[in-house]
Amino acid sequence: MIKKFLKILKITGIVIGSIILFITLVGVLFVNLSPEFGEEPSDSDKNEYTKTGYYKEEKFINLIPTSVDMSFKKMISTMSEFLKEDKSRKPQVNIPVLKLDSTRIAKNDKTTKLTWFGHSAFLLEIDGKKILLDPMFGEVPAPHPLLGGKRFNKDLPLSIEKLPEIDALIISHDHYDHLDYGSIIKMKSKVLDFYVPLGVKAHLISWGIPKDKIHEMAWWDEEYKDGLMFAFAPSRHFSGRGLTNRNSTLWGSWIIKGVKDNVYFSGDGGYGEHFKEIGEKYGPFDIGMIECGQYNENWEQIHMMPEESAQAAIDIKAKLMIPIHWGTFSLSLHSWTEPVERVLVKAKELNIPITTPKIGEPILLKSNKFPQGHWWEKYTLN
Repeated sequence: MIKKFLKILKITGIVIGSIILFITLVGVLFVNLSPEFGEEPSDSDKNEYTKTGYYKEEKFINLIPTSVDMSFKKMISTMSEFLKEDKSRKPQVNIPVLKLDSTRIAKNDKTTKLTWFGHSAFLLEIDGKKILLDPMFGEVPAPHPLLGGKRFNKDLPLSIEKLPEIDALIISHDHYDHLDYGSIIKMKSKVLDFYVPLGVKAHLISWGIPKDKIHEMAWWDEEYKDGLMFAFAPSRHFSGRGLTNRNSTLWGSWIIKGVKDNVYFSGDGGYGEHFKEIGEKYGPFDIGMIECGQYNENWEQIHMMPEESAQAAIDIKAKLMIPIHWGTFSLSLHSWTEPVERVLVKAKELNIPITTPKIGEPILLKSNKFPQGHWWEKYTLN
């Protein structure tokens, strides 16, 4: 009887071990063979990065001490919270979006417009140019559909196939909810120029983007194209697409300045003095797209709380604020509407003009009236 039990135990161990080995093998092959993960910067590029002063031991660092690590106890606690079912973290129905007219966008209208595509993705029309910012148009912000939650809106304001020629595509950092492989592959032939942080060039080249289309920039770099200025500025965040390449590429925020209008795009990041420095150097801004969502007290150094987002708008000298990084994906533990509700309260307290467009609803910068509706309330559980 004991021998039979030991035999069964041995067979069970072999089966479990084989399953673990198989899963490990599949994982290793996926990480090493899937193009989603991109490529590492070359050794020569890394040598150049050391000249910045914020690249040490083959990793970029923030301007002020910043930690993205949690204790083992906090990690287990946070993971258990993520596994709990909380219906407030996402709407219970598909969020409809406003559709854009591709023929209207194709025209060289010089009126400055900004259209939210959800999360941190925008179409900026300025001085007759069309610019995409962090165009994550995919269904899941992850390297595989099984590794992330789906977006709240099934449709986009305009499909990638109907997009006209894009003058510039801007990326703030290489996380999956900002740099989406599938989106880049589908639209790469439509884009004239890519503006990216240091290190991200390697990803794009591996995805078939010609080198001469890629403008790789360090903090405080400026480039000029067809009357527009593109400046890359610091943020307080981190980067990485794999298990072993954290901070191998840079992260940051963007300034796009035209003939008359000046636009700020925060990317991701925690609050810090860099906002005031950006405001002093490049402000005031006609509009500031400010991160406001996916925060938590366990990672508040890399994602601002809504009240800090409102303060950041003041720091950069924004005439108008739009909260971003919310309303499309659930990447934290707060309810899906909490970010906008909290920032509206703080913006009112600080007397900051704020706009809350629906996905696909254009904002005309020289308008006297901006979208103010609380559209999300219609899709919120009572």
